[in-house]
Amino acid sequence: MPALIREIRASYGFVERNFNLVKRYMGWEVVFLFYNVVNTLTIGLIGYATGDMELVLFLVIGALMWAFLGVLFHEVSESVAWERWEGTIEFTFMAPIRRITMLLGTCLYAVIYGVLRTIVVLLFVLLFFDLGFENANFLSAVVILVVSSLSFIGLGLMAAVLPLISPERGPQATHIIQALILLVSGVYYPISVLPVWLQPLSYISPATYTLRMMRSAMLEGASLNTMGWDLLGLTICGIALIPIGAWIFNLGELYAKKVGKLKRSG
Repeated sequence: MPALIREIRASYGFVERNFNLVKRYMGWEVVFLFYNVVNTLTIGLIGYATGDMELVLFLVIGALMWAFLGVLFHEVSESVAWERWEGTIEFTFMAPIRRITMLLGTCLYAVIYGVLRTIVVLLFVLLFFDLGFENANFLSAVVILVVSSLSFIGLGLMAAVLPLISPERGPQATHIIQALILLVSGVYYPISVLPVWLQPLSYISPATYTLRMMRSAMLEGASLNTMGWDLLGLTICGIALIPIGAWIFNLGELYAKKVGKLKRSG
């Protein structure tokens, strides 16, 4: 128990440290949040211009979910880049704590931070649009949000290895992965409009199932029982991706230490 408590405290330390970084770079946080709010409102206004409120809801839900999932993926995948930027990467990776402790703390921070940012964006959206969520099933929405977080944490851990093994190109590669997920997952449009050769990629993206279930829950009041295979598949995907992501990250760390890329900044 003392060892477990120590690891829990260490994980919380990473959460606290990351929020301290948010306060340090508050100016940039305001800029990114402002961009996120304006982007979501712009997407909603495109639908509003058509006079179709169902389209507005479709677009806004997609934008809000991507605001959460995108931030979650970004914060986890960019964690190593932040360590390198702050000059603390050697201290962190040589600290007498388990690597899983560090990763859990980073992921927990990403979830809390993502939820808070999404709530702020939602409040601004509600000021602009009179959205009708009378039929929404909020219990289903919360469960979907939690389950989808697992998959994107796993994907983020896999992507986080790129800045670790490639200080020069790794961070850019994580943005490419994020953009590809955005393209094929039907965030702002049905996946049926994608080119036929690109549609198969949508079936392996966890965001596709997250968005489909979230729209069903918020627009049609769908319960978890009606989501069946989508919910089960997304849950299994999340449970599988986290240990796989941690394993890949561990391999990347061993490689970076072996070839001397841990401290390099370029």
